[in-house]
Amino acid sequence: MVIREFSTSSRPASSGDTHSRSKRKRDVYKMTRRRPSGFTLIELLVVVAIIGVLSSIVLVSLNTARLKGRDAAREEEIHSIQNALELYFTENGYYPASGGAASPNGGWSSSNDSSWAMLQTKLAPYISKLPTDPAQSPSGWGATGNVFSYFSLGYGCSQHWYMIVYHLESSTRTNQSVTACNGTNFDYGSNDPSIITVGMNGSGH
Repeated sequence: MVIREFSTSSRPASSGDTHSRSKRKRDVYKMTRRRPSGFTLIELLVVVAIIGVLSSIVLVSLNTARLKGRDAAREEEIHSIQNALELYFTENGYYPASGGAASPNGGWSSSNDSSWAMLQTKLAPYISKLPTDPAQSPSGWGATGNVFSYFSLGYGCSQHWYMIVYHLESSTRTNQSVTACNGTNFDYGSNDPSIITVGMNGSGH
Protein backbone atom coordinates (compact mmCIF):
# COMPACT_ATOMS: atom_id res chain seq x y z
CA MET A 1 0.00 0.00 0.00
CA VAL A 2 1.41 3.32 -1.02
CA ILE A 3 0.66 6.35 1.11
CA ARG A 4 0.91 9.70 -0.70
CA GLU A 5 1.75 12.78 1.28
CA PHE A 6 0.42 16.16 0.24
CA SER A 7 2.08 19.36 1.29
CA THR A 8 -0.29 22.06 2.47
CA SER A 9 1.92 24.69 0.83
CA SER A 10 1.18 23.39 -2.60
CA ARG A 11 -2.56 23.39 -2.36
CA PRO A 12 -4.30 25.54 -4.92
CA ALA A 13 -5.38 29.04 -3.78
CA SER A 14 -9.00 29.45 -3.00
CA SER A 15 -11.12 32.16 -4.64
CA GLY A 16 -11.17 34.01 -1.28
CA ASP A 17 -7.37 34.19 -1.18
CA THR A 18 -7.20 35.48 -4.74
CA HIS A 19 -9.74 38.21 -3.97
CA SER A 20 -7.81 39.32 -0.87
CA ARG A 21 -4.53 39.57 -2.76
CA SER A 22 -6.20 41.59 -5.56
CA LYS A 23 -7.74 43.97 -3.04
CA ARG A 24 -4.36 44.52 -1.34
CA LYS A 25 -2.75 45.29 -4.67
CA ARG A 26 -5.44 47.82 -5.48
CA ASP A 27 -5.05 49.46 -2.08
CA VAL A 28 -1.27 49.72 -2.52
CA TYR A 29 -1.79 51.20 -6.03
CA LYS A 30 -4.22 53.79 -4.71
CA MET A 31 -1.83 54.77 -1.94
CA THR A 32 1.01 55.26 -4.41
CA ARG A 33 -1.26 57.30 -6.73
CA ARG A 34 -2.83 59.37 -4.00
CA ARG A 35 -2.45 63.10 -4.75
CA PRO A 36 -0.66 65.16 -2.12
CA SER A 37 -2.83 67.70 -0.26
CA GLY A 38 -2.59 71.50 -0.97
CA PHE A 39 -2.00 73.51 -4.15
CA THR A 40 0.78 73.10 -6.65
CA LEU A 41 2.99 76.07 -7.49
CA ILE A 42 1.30 76.50 -10.88
CA GLU A 43 -2.15 76.55 -9.29
CA LEU A 44 -1.02 79.19 -6.79
CA LEU A 45 0.44 81.34 -9.57
CA VAL A 46 -2.83 81.10 -11.52
CA VAL A 47 -4.83 82.15 -8.45
CA VAL A 48 -2.50 85.09 -7.77
CA ALA A 49 -2.76 86.21 -11.40
CA ILE A 50 -6.57 86.07 -11.32
CA ILE A 51 -6.67 88.05 -8.07
CA GLY A 52 -4.34 90.65 -9.62
CA VAL A 53 -6.54 91.08 -12.69
CA LEU A 54 -9.71 91.39 -10.60
CA SER A 55 -8.05 93.90 -8.28
CA SER A 56 -6.99 96.04 -11.25
CA ILE A 57 -10.53 96.02 -12.63
CA VAL A 58 -11.97 97.04 -9.27
CA LEU A 59 -9.42 99.83 -8.79
CA VAL A 60 -10.06 101.24 -12.27
CA SER A 61 -13.82 101.17 -11.66
CA LEU A 62 -13.44 102.89 -8.30
CA ASN A 63 -11.17 105.57 -9.76
CA THR A 64 -13.58 106.23 -12.64
CA ALA A 65 -16.48 106.52 -10.21
CA ARG A 66 -14.45 108.91 -8.05
CA LEU A 67 -13.63 111.16 -11.03
CA LYS A 68 -17.24 111.19 -12.21
CA GLY A 69 -18.38 112.05 -8.70
CA ARG A 70 -16.05 115.04 -8.57
CA ASP A 71 -17.22 116.20 -12.01
CA ALA A 72 -20.84 116.04 -10.86
CA ALA A 73 -19.90 118.10 -7.79
CA ARG A 74 -18.14 120.67 -10.01
CA GLU A 75 -21.19 121.11 -12.23
CA GLU A 76 -23.38 121.61 -9.17
CA GLU A 77 -21.00 124.12 -7.60
CA ILE A 78 -20.62 126.13 -10.80
CA HIS A 79 -24.41 126.28 -11.05
CA SER A 80 -24.64 127.66 -7.50
CA ILE A 81 -22.03 130.33 -8.32
CA GLN A 82 -23.97 131.34 -11.43
CA ASN A 83 -27.17 131.62 -9.39
CA ALA A 84 -25.39 133.93 -6.93
CA LEU A 85 -24.02 136.05 -9.80
CA GLU A 86 -27.51 136.47 -11.28
CA LEU A 87 -28.93 137.49 -7.90
CA TYR A 88 -26.11 140.04 -7.59
CA PHE A 89 -26.87 141.39 -11.07
CA THR A 90 -30.60 141.63 -10.37
CA GLU A 91 -29.97 143.77 -7.30
CA ASN A 92 -27.05 145.86 -8.58
CA GLY A 93 -27.48 146.02 -12.36
CA TYR A 94 -24.00 144.63 -13.01
CA TYR A 95 -21.84 141.63 -12.11
CA PRO A 96 -19.14 141.82 -9.43
CA ALA A 97 -15.75 142.86 -10.75
CA SER A 98 -13.15 140.14 -11.10
CA GLY A 99 -9.49 140.68 -10.29
CA GLY A 100 -6.53 139.87 -8.09
CA ALA A 101 -5.67 136.37 -9.33
CA ALA A 102 -2.09 135.27 -9.80
CA SER A 103 -2.98 133.25 -12.92
CA PRO A 104 -3.57 133.69 -15.81
CA ASN A 105 -3.41 137.42 -15.00
CA GLY A 106 -4.59 139.98 -12.46
CA GLY A 107 -7.91 140.55 -14.22
CA TRP A 108 -9.24 137.16 -13.10
CA SER A 109 -10.50 135.75 -9.79
CA SER A 110 -9.40 132.16 -9.11
CA SER A 111 -10.48 129.74 -6.42
CA ASN A 112 -6.91 128.81 -5.46
CA ASP A 113 -5.75 132.23 -4.22
CA SER A 114 -6.89 135.28 -2.22
CA SER A 115 -8.84 136.75 -5.16
CA TRP A 116 -11.58 134.19 -4.44
CA ALA A 117 -12.01 135.55 -0.92
CA MET A 118 -12.57 139.03 -2.39
CA LEU A 119 -15.24 137.65 -4.73
CA GLN A 120 -16.77 135.78 -1.77
CA THR A 121 -17.14 139.08 0.11
CA LYS A 122 -19.05 140.63 -2.83
CA LEU A 123 -21.35 137.62 -3.19
CA ALA A 124 -21.84 136.99 0.55
CA PRO A 125 -25.49 138.18 0.58
CA TYR A 126 -26.35 135.64 -2.14
CA ILE A 127 -24.30 132.56 -1.25
CA SER A 128 -23.08 131.45 2.18
CA LYS A 129 -19.75 130.08 0.96
CA LEU A 130 -18.26 130.44 -2.51
CA PRO A 131 -17.44 126.89 -3.65
CA THR A 132 -13.98 125.82 -4.72
CA ASP A 133 -12.93 122.92 -6.94
CA PRO A 134 -13.31 119.56 -5.11
CA ALA A 135 -9.75 118.61 -6.12
CA GLN A 136 -8.26 122.09 -5.96
CA SER A 137 -4.91 122.65 -7.70
CA PRO A 138 -2.50 124.84 -5.71
CA SER A 139 -1.44 126.72 -8.85
CA GLY A 140 -2.66 127.49 -12.34
CA TRP A 141 -6.19 128.46 -13.33
CA GLY A 142 -9.35 126.93 -14.82
CA ALA A 143 -7.83 126.11 -18.19
CA THR A 144 -4.74 124.41 -16.77
CA GLY A 145 -5.85 122.68 -13.58
CA ASN A 146 -8.60 121.95 -11.09
CA VAL A 147 -9.52 125.58 -10.41
CA PHE A 148 -12.60 127.78 -10.83
CA SER A 149 -11.67 131.04 -12.61
CA TYR A 150 -14.02 134.04 -13.01
CA PHE A 151 -13.73 137.08 -15.32
CA SER A 152 -16.10 140.04 -15.92
CA LEU A 153 -14.03 142.98 -17.13
CA GLY A 154 -13.71 144.99 -20.38
CA TYR A 155 -14.53 143.92 -23.92
CA GLY A 156 -17.13 146.60 -24.50
CA CYS A 157 -19.27 146.39 -21.37
CA SER A 158 -17.32 145.70 -18.21
CA GLN A 159 -19.30 143.79 -15.57
CA HIS A 160 -22.29 143.31 -17.88
CA TRP A 161 -21.05 139.90 -18.93
CA TYR A 162 -18.93 137.22 -17.30
CA MET A 163 -17.32 133.84 -17.84
CA ILE A 164 -16.23 131.02 -15.58
CA VAL A 165 -13.59 128.57 -16.74
CA TYR A 166 -13.12 125.21 -15.07
CA HIS A 167 -11.84 121.72 -15.83
CA LEU A 168 -13.54 118.29 -15.82
CA GLU A 169 -11.59 115.12 -15.03
CA SER A 170 -13.62 112.40 -16.72
CA SER A 171 -16.43 114.14 -18.61
CA THR A 172 -16.63 116.49 -21.56
CA ARG A 173 -19.08 119.06 -22.83
CA THR A 174 -19.32 120.55 -26.31
CA ASN A 175 -20.18 123.98 -27.72
CA GLN A 176 -19.30 125.84 -24.53
CA SER A 177 -18.33 129.47 -25.12
CA VAL A 178 -19.12 133.02 -24.00
CA THR A 179 -19.27 136.11 -26.21
CA ALA A 180 -18.38 139.54 -24.77
CA CYS A 181 -20.21 142.77 -25.69
CA ASN A 182 -17.76 143.65 -28.45
CA GLY A 183 -18.22 140.26 -30.12
CA THR A 184 -15.09 138.58 -28.79
CA ASN A 185 -15.78 134.89 -28.31
CA PHE A 186 -14.12 132.92 -25.52
CA ASP A 187 -13.89 129.14 -25.73
CA TYR A 188 -10.94 127.82 -23.74
CA GLY A 189 -11.95 124.26 -24.47
CA SER A 190 -11.81 124.50 -28.27
CA ASN A 191 -8.86 122.09 -28.32
CA ASP A 192 -9.72 120.26 -25.11
CA PRO A 193 -13.41 119.47 -24.42
CA SER A 194 -12.65 118.83 -20.75
CA ILE A 195 -12.05 122.59 -20.30
CA ILE A 196 -15.41 124.30 -19.86
CA THR A 197 -16.28 127.96 -20.47
CA VAL A 198 -19.69 129.08 -19.21
CA GLY A 199 -21.22 132.45 -18.33
CA MET A 200 -23.43 135.24 -19.59
CA ASN A 201 -22.97 136.71 -23.05
CA GLY A 202 -22.59 140.45 -23.42
CA SER A 203 -26.02 140.67 -24.98
CA GLY A 204 -27.61 138.56 -22.26
CA HIS A 205 -28.96 141.54 -20.27
